[in-house]
Amino acid sequence: MASPAGAAVAIPVANRGAITACVILAVIMQALDTTIANVALPYIQGSVSASSDQINWVLTSYIVAAAIMTPPSGFLASRFGRKRVLSAAIIGFVVASILCGAAQSLTQIVGFRLMQGLFGAALVPLSQSILLDIYTPEERGSAMALFGVSVMVGPVLGPVIGGWLTENISWRWVFYINLPLGILALAGVSIFVAETKANSTAKLDWIGFGALSIAIASLQLFLDRGAQLDWFDSFEIIVEAAVCAAALYILVVHTFTAENSFIKPRLFLDRNFCVGLIFIFIVGICYLASLALMTPYLQTLMGYPVVTAGIVMGPRGLGTMVCMFLVGKLIGRVDIRILLGSGLLVSAWAMYDMAGWTPDVSQQTIMVTGFIQGAGLGLLFVPLTTVTFATLPAEYRGDGTGLYNLSRNIGSSVGISLVAYLLTRNVQVNHEEIASHVTPYNRTFDVPAIRQMWDPLTLAGRAALDEVVTRQATIIAYIDDFKLLMILCLAALPFLLLLRTRGQQAAPSDDHAVVME
Repeated sequence: MASPAGAAVAIPVANRGAITACVILAVIMQALDTTIANVALPYIQGSVSASSDQINWVLTSYIVAAAIMTPPSGFLASRFGRKRVLSAAIIGFVVASILCGAAQSLTQIVGFRLMQGLFGAALVPLSQSILLDIYTPEERGSAMALFGVSVMVGPVLGPVIGGWLTENISWRWVFYINLPLGILALAGVSIFVAETKANSTAKLDWIGFGALSIAIASLQLFLDRGAQLDWFDSFEIIVEAAVCAAALYILVVHTFTAENSFIKPRLFLDRNFCVGLIFIFIVGICYLASLALMTPYLQTLMGYPVVTAGIVMGPRGLGTMVCMFLVGKLIGRVDIRILLGSGLLVSAWAMYDMAGWTPDVSQQTIMVTGFIQGAGLGLLFVPLTTVTFATLPAEYRGDGTGLYNLSRNIGSSVGISLVAYLLTRNVQVNHEEIASHVTPYNRTFDVPAIRQMWDPLTLAGRAALDEVVTRQATIIAYIDDFKLLMILCLAALPFLLLLRTRGQQAAPSDDHAVVME
C-alpha cells in the first residue's frame, strides 16, 4: 500500500541507489517464496508424511496469512514508523524461513509458513511506498517499472532455484536461502533508509480487521478441510461455514455503520474499482492455481527431476515480464479494454492447450505454452491496475490498494484449494468410471500381448491394471482442472463492458502504479 507520502513531491535523498537496491532485495525475497516451494512440495510431502491435499496447506497458509496482514500494513507504518515496521518484517520473515527449513512435521511447517506470511505481507507495500518517496514524480514511472519487474523476478527464479537446491542440497534450503538475502536487505534498510514520523494517535478498526481475518481464516479451513470431511456431513465444516458467514455479516454491517471503518464503503461506489476486484480475484485463481497443478503434473505424472521441472516452468514468468514491458508502452495508445481482453483470451488459450496435454508432451511445448500463459498474465497486470484505480479518488487509493491485493490473495488461496479438491475428487470418479469397463469379459483381453501384461484374473495383472487406470484417471482429472481455469478466464470477458472509458487513454500515473505482492 502506498503511503500518503507517496503522493508528495520527493525531496533529494542521499544514497538513493543503495536504498533502492535494499528495498528491491526485500521485495524479491518475498516474491521468491510464492513459487520457490512449489517444485519442492513432493519432497516436503514425503518428509513430513502428508497427503496430496494436505501438502497444499504449505502454499495456502502463506497466502492466507499474507492476505490478512496486507491491509493493516499502512496503519502499522503510520503508528510505529515505516523503517521499524519494515525492519521487523524482514527479521520476522527470515526467522520464520529458518523455522520452516527446520520443521519436522506438517503442523510445524504450516504454522511457520503462516508466520512467514504474516511478516512478509508488509515487505512489498512498504518497499513500494519508500520508492515513491525517494523519486520525483517524473522519475516514479521508471521506479515503478523496476518495482514491477522485481515482483516478477521471484516467480521467474523461484522454480529454477528451488529445483536446483532441492536436487543438489535439500528441500530445506528453499527456505534457508532467505537468510543471506534477509541479512543484506536488513543491513541496507538499517544503514540507508530514514525513519518516518510515528503517529501515536493512529488507530486501527479492530472490529473490522478482526471480522475480516476470521472470515478469511474460516473460509480457508472450510475449503481445505471440506473434501477430507465430506463437506456438510461434518460438524466441523458446518461450524467453519457458520463462522465465516457470521464474520462476513459483522464486517459488512460494521463497514456501512461505523464512523471510521476498516474498509471504506465509498470505495464500492467506483464501478471500475469493483470490476477490478473481480478481475484480480480471477487472475489470482488462474496464476497460482495453475502453478500448483503443474508441479505434481511434471514430477509425478511425467517423472521429471526437480531441476528439470523448475527449468521448464521458468518461461512462464519470463513471458509475464516481457509483456509487462510491452504493455507499459502500449498504455495510453491502445484501449485498455482491448489489452485486458487480449490477456484473458491468451490465458484461456494457454489453458485450452494444457487441457490437451498427456504425459508424452514435449518439453518445448510445455515451455512455449508456459511462456504464452505468462504473456497473458503480463497483458493483464499493468492495465488492470491502471483501470482499477483510474477513477478512484486519490484519498482512497491507499485503502483501495490494500483491498485490491487482498482480493488477489484470496483468489490465489481459493484457487489452490479448489483445484486440489477437484483433482482428488475427479481422480476417484474417473477411476470408478474407467474401472467399470475393466472386466474379464472385455474382448480387449483376448489379445495375447495385453492379457500377458494386464490379466484381470491374476493378482499381478490386477495390480498392473489398477496402476494404469489410476494414471489415466489422474490425466483426465488434470484436464478437467485446466478446462475449469480456461472457463474462468472466458467468464471474465463480459465484465469488460462495465469498465468506464474516462481516462483510459491517459498514461498511468505514479499513484496507481503496479501493485503486486
